[in-house]
Amino acid sequence: MALLIDDSCINCDMCEPECPNQAITMGEEIYEIAPNLCTECVGHYDKPTCVSVCPIDCIDPDPAHVESQDELLVKYHLITGKPID
Repeated sequence: MALLIDDSCINCDMCEPECPNQAITMGEEIYEIAPNLCTECVGHYDKPTCVSVCPIDCIDPDPAHVESQDELLVKYHLITGKPID
């Protein structure tokens, strides 16, 4: 499942540099996560780093983009070009 930044975001700039897939960018008012690039850090880390660094806990699972761990791993391989084991 991709992640979603809710409207309580304070634009603290903590999440964007932590994303290994460059899925987080500044939107019109708050940071946004591109669901096609978000793997919840599967393939990179054990937990989503953006969630770990967010000081106000405004990053949640995106109910509009539900994916299994296997689907996230396939997406990771497509994004990075690394072969699937």
